[in-house]
Amino acid sequence: MARDVFLPVAAQPSVDTLVEQAQTAEELGYDRAWLPETWGRDAVTTLTSIAHGTDEIGIGTSIMPIYSRSAALIGQTAATLQEVSDGRFRLGLGPSGPIVIENWHGKDFANPLKYTRETVEVVKQVLSGETVSYDGEYYDLDGFRLRCEPPEQMPQIDAAGMGPKSVELAGRFADGWHALMLTKDGLRDRLEDFDHGADLGDRDRSDQEVTVSLTCCVDEDRERARRLVKQHICFYIGGMGTFYRDALARQGYEDLAHDIADNWDDGDREEIVAEFPDDLLDELAVAGTPEECRDRIDEFEAIDGVTSASVSFPRAAEQADIQRTIETLAPDN
Repeated sequence: MARDVFLPVAAQPSVDTLVEQAQTAEELGYDRAWLPETWGRDAVTTLTSIAHGTDEIGIGTSIMPIYSRSAALIGQTAATLQEVSDGRFRLGLGPSGPIVIENWHGKDFANPLKYTRETVEVVKQVLSGETVSYDGEYYDLDGFRLRCEPPEQMPQIDAAGMGPKSVELAGRFADGWHALMLTKDGLRDRLEDFDHGADLGDRDRSDQEVTVSLTCCVDEDRERARRLVKQHICFYIGGMGTFYRDALARQGYEDLAHDIADNWDDGDREEIVAEFPDDLLDELAVAGTPEECRDRIDEFEAIDGVTSASVSFPRAAEQADIQRTIETLAPDN
């Protein structure tokens, strides 16, 4: 079982800080440092700095939005990051959500399943070094190939997804799946979809990886840690469109999901966070004292089919929270 670190999406005071966090993770035995790309620092420049600042830890995008770059450029980027990291790069892709894609990138959030599939297929062609020839709904390409040497070892490609069809697609066309905002039972349900996709794609399931991203916060002040994580979950359900709301509803919490979404902008956010159920928090995330957090992450890692748990952080976490959580949940602890 691998244990990764999912570098903070919000607390990014500098590129140097992110490099230092990756270096700490490397020293503590983490397998990979993932970097998400939202509307902060771009993942490519930052991961290049991390690659040059580390020696052994794997690096990866989690996720790189498929609408923000052409599929061919994503392939070029993957080839280059594989080169600068000496073969340590893994490409995580996903559609993100309409709020980010339409309001930040100015692109239509069109048919994310089809767009993800075409992107994965084009990227694989680019990385092969052969002439790219692709006739799809969104990409019609022909006549070009990488003008540099393709990677000696092709980077693996993961797809993110929360719904049954998107997870099935990951199993069918990708080398792995990034799971997030899923309860333990919800994760088991989606793993069935991933396995079904692998069967449809005639994939060797043992060669595919499943990385579950867990929002984690360790603090001797147990209630503070749990409040930070509850606030993080409520923000995504209430403030980031319908994806996270629908994912929670699909897992049996429809009334709660819609209550949070309906009241987040107009209601008392502190009250919404305070009323978030403690038992659901423990099904979705890892928050509390050092001892209980170590036990909780072990529970997720014990789920059959999961190959890696990724330690991520609530959006309001401070640098001290991040450092403490990385150290406490290190693989050897």
